[in-house]
Amino acid sequence: MVTRPARFLAAALAVAALAAPMRARAQGSDCLVIETFADSQIGQFPLGWKARKDAGKVSYTVQEEGGLRFLRAMSSGLGIQAGREYEWDLTKYPVLAWSWRPRLFPQGADERDSSKNDSALAVYMTVPHSRISGPKAVKYIWSERVPVGTRLSSNMGLTQVLVLRTGPPAVKDQWIEERVNVLEDYTRLFGEPPAAKPAGIAVLTDADDTRSRAEGDYAKFRVCR
Repeated sequence: MVTRPARFLAAALAVAALAAPMRARAQGSDCLVIETFADSQIGQFPLGWKARKDAGKVSYTVQEEGGLRFLRAMSSGLGIQAGREYEWDLTKYPVLAWSWRPRLFPQGADERDSSKNDSALAVYMTVPHSRISGPKAVKYIWSERVPVGTRLSSNMGLTQVLVLRTGPPAVKDQWIEERVNVLEDYTRLFGEPPAAKPAGIAVLTDADDTRSRAEGDYAKFRVCR
């Protein structure tokens, strides 16, 4: 599994001055909204987010379709994460929910091979760990070929990876909603519960290892009971 620089997550997601979080909005009594992109301009990098490199601001733009605002990621030979600071109580809201859909898988990608470790879609939950090595993270990916349930690791074990989806959706351009218990996953993968509240979320659509293109969409990030 290729190592991915993770230090930017600590800077982008754990420092309030870099990304002032929007005030959480209640979604019924069960969920809190992290991001709907409603406050961002269409065609622009999302408000309140940070990219590890400036090129990420071109790779990630807010779009709208059928009244739904979402984040579109288009990577051409790049592997740059974008993140949003958001702290919450995992004991009260252990479930992370979002919707996503792949548009173009990176050619020849295989997340098990460090030389081909690209994904059309990836979502992180990050937890502060060390200013030197960066945060710990659970990373959920939509792979073109790695089987669902596969567990991988990167960044010297600080990032634990789970494959949630494999291959294209049954219906082209179909949105798929995910609900994962990040508290349970973190505890199982790292062998202990988080020592701190989550610092935020991040996404990664990358195609740097395969030197190809990758495209995917993300929407409706929430934390739920």
